[in-house]
Amino acid sequence: MTHPVVHVWRLLKWGRVLARHGALRGIERDPNTPPQVRRLARIARFGARIPAVPTYGEAFQELGPAAIKFGQALATRPDLVGAKAANDLQLLQDNLPAAPFSQVRAAIELSLERPLEQIFSSIDEEPVGAASIAQVHRAVTTEGRQVAIKVLRPNIEEDFARALDTYQWAAAQVEGMGGEVARLRPRAVIAHFKQWTARELDLRREAASASELRQNLVAESGFYIPEIDWSRTARRVMTLEWIDGIKLTDRQALIDAGHDLKAMAATLVRAFLRQAVVDGFFHADLHQGNLFALPDGRLAAIDFGIMGRIDRQARVWLAEILYGLLTGNYRRVAEIHFEAQYVPSYHNVDEFATALRAAGEPIRGLPVKDISIGQMLDSLFTITRDFDMKTQPHLLLLQKTMVMEEGVAHTLDPDINMWETAEPFLREWVRGELGPEAQLADRLVRDFRTLAMVPDLIRRIDYYYPAPGAAPPDPPMADVALVVRPRRYGSYVLTGFLSAALGITATLLLT
Repeated sequence: MTHPVVHVWRLLKWGRVLARHGALRGIERDPNTPPQVRRLARIARFGARIPAVPTYGEAFQELGPAAIKFGQALATRPDLVGAKAANDLQLLQDNLPAAPFSQVRAAIELSLERPLEQIFSSIDEEPVGAASIAQVHRAVTTEGRQVAIKVLRPNIEEDFARALDTYQWAAAQVEGMGGEVARLRPRAVIAHFKQWTARELDLRREAASASELRQNLVAESGFYIPEIDWSRTARRVMTLEWIDGIKLTDRQALIDAGHDLKAMAATLVRAFLRQAVVDGFFHADLHQGNLFALPDGRLAAIDFGIMGRIDRQARVWLAEILYGLLTGNYRRVAEIHFEAQYVPSYHNVDEFATALRAAGEPIRGLPVKDISIGQMLDSLFTITRDFDMKTQPHLLLLQKTMVMEEGVAHTLDPDINMWETAEPFLREWVRGELGPEAQLADRLVRDFRTLAMVPDLIRRIDYYYPAPGAAPPDPPMADVALVVRPRRYGSYVLTGFLSAALGITATLLLT
């Protein structure tokens, strides 16, 4: 177990970098910041030159791969870091210097257990992209197929393990201080971040995600997922079909190639809704760099390291919430929040509906370009605070992806109205999934599953309450006072534990 002194030393080093970029100013000024955290921030910035405008993205870039990924996760939490910081972190790119090809070659041969020449007829030594976790090389298989090879960076697992260890420790300390920070549940945020990175550090899981998403999106003809080459895929190496297309980052190239950008924006919205609402399994990193326009007008996605999953009940609530906001049915949206226990029951559902109306009506029906994201977020954060709503970590990826996908669609079509684009799809899904036939089908499935549990329930009752055996019961026995009682060590152990806890607490307060 890592000593607390090591965690504090790491936090001070990281804080020093953040201070040089002005990224600690907001923490120090926020009245909800615990005094101990504010004190640590002051120590970290002591003597540093603080820029007038904070550069959060550059700060996390300087801290390295784990911080880059963590910064991208924090971009989903404007309630935690502030709207300005979240917007700056949205621009965070994980482009890093590439690892030497000699290390890449060794990793491929070790993972696939064959010499490189037996696997690929040619491979470009210069990578087409080098991100924080892996880098990608173009190659040709021995069968003549064009492929992309994704290879993990050397020692990346150890780097992430050290960083996550300190993130978890710091989150536990801060959450234990109570107050507004505890409501934001930083420990749960770090736990979910750890799950995300675990998926990215095993390329077999990324390959499986791509394969599942490809299967799910067969019905969405305008959205394409490349095929995985399983024979050339292992934990540290993934091989998939090469995509020839134009990145959505190059808008002018898309126009010059004659692509219909409005149609692409609508396809992107529809494909995301199908992933999130219909399948409950969605690509959670849909920025422009991971999306390509194919020559035939279809959209193609790459990089399946970050995927989100939500269960059917959460998807039903999500669809009803979105459809309720579309149609202005704020009362139903409020009821869903109470049914899902997102809002504590001691609050009033009608008051919550009125608060939602205050946030929703000013933006409903407006094109994206006319919506003030800052004002909208401020309204939503006020609602979460006023109604004591705890953070829902299982929805963090979904929230992040919705914001990201909206930004990409707006880049393609500045006049897009997200509500109008989504409404036909949601209306059809709600009609099919929440109509009387669907409700009857769900009831039959639940009742059948309940009946199927009855035999097992009877067997368990019989196990815990067996029939009397052949031996007769013991006769009554007299109560006899014991002369020698067992020693009770419990009080001594409790005293020692409390003394240790008080010592640790005093140490933390003095640091």
